[in-house]
Amino acid sequence: MSPLAAKHSIPIVLIPLCGTEELSSKIEYYLRETYNKEECHVVNSQIVRFSTGDGKAVLEETVRGADVYILVDVGNYSCSYQMHGQTIPMSPDEHFQNLKRTVSAIGGKAFRINVISPLLYASRQDRRISRESLDCAMALRELENIGVRNITAFDVHDNRVANAVPYNGFDDLFPIYQVIKAIKKHYPDIEFSEEHSLFISPDLGATTRNYKYTNELGLDMGIFYKRRSRTKVVGGNYVVDVHKYIGPSVKNKDVFIVDDMICSGTTMLDVAKYCKKQGANRVFAIATFALFTEGIQRFDEAYKKNALEAVFITNASYRRDEIRNAPWYREVDITKYIAIYINSVNAGKSISKLLDPHEKIHRLLDKG
Repeated sequence: MSPLAAKHSIPIVLIPLCGTEELSSKIEYYLRETYNKEECHVVNSQIVRFSTGDGKAVLEETVRGADVYILVDVGNYSCSYQMHGQTIPMSPDEHFQNLKRTVSAIGGKAFRINVISPLLYASRQDRRISRESLDCAMALRELENIGVRNITAFDVHDNRVANAVPYNGFDDLFPIYQVIKAIKKHYPDIEFSEEHSLFISPDLGATTRNYKYTNELGLDMGIFYKRRSRTKVVGGNYVVDVHKYIGPSVKNKDVFIVDDMICSGTTMLDVAKYCKKQGANRVFAIATFALFTEGIQRFDEAYKKNALEAVFITNASYRRDEIRNAPWYREVDITKYIAIYINSVNAGKSISKLLDPHEKIHRLLDKG
């Protein structure tokens, strides 16, 4: 614990931007009830829009001297605003602009400004191929330059983007404990052993995520090798030319496919169908973010054909009602995880056990 935190409790202020109101309300509850953080409250940032589409942020209360945590969900396309008489859905760019407006409205009066963006803005544009912009790196540098001290995200597409802000706080949280807890809650018969379970990475990019599970649970891992065309682009993505499996047999095993996000879902479904065709027992998908940019119809069909048992998805970002009401949807709640994180940062405590919850996981599994 830092000397400053030991001598004086710095009040916590949560500022929820559009789409994070429910999340911040639950976090406030946990901080007050579980950690006795009486000096914790929510301050709303009202985004006022002019008819031309220009905007400004207005804080409803003072945050002077507070440890401020701004929550933003850049993937929440249910938020909208009026411009020239039309309703405009908010894109990630507009959420990010509102975040910067809110930091500006604070005006340097807070003790510290922290940004919690579970889905990191522009995280998919994390590297340069040919003549491309480095959007994520630019965004992180911009937040650092306007006074943000800590940036927190979940399951970042490639957390090496932290190299863009080497003198700033950057935490990449991974909800492995919360996912395993949800799996055991919904499927208590699951046996995490080499004989009964297997994790499969849908591509090379997701290998590290799957390895975290296999290393923690002592399981084997398979991988799908995916080679993309360097010239053909469809829907903003390079077309997949080759997609084949390398790894142990899936026959009679419960298979878990882990990735950071489900966008179109094509890759995830291809893997699930392959595993089922090869004799897998049950196939589960795990994703931190459920984007489903092309709808959920194919997931419904896979579920009806028994190719997919369930999809575990966190509440880190917006999930429309269609997704939340799907028979294959299983929610992974991360609100308490965020509350524990905020409590630790505010008190100046180490977050090592949050980043590596080895002991908690094995206590959970020992309970059966």
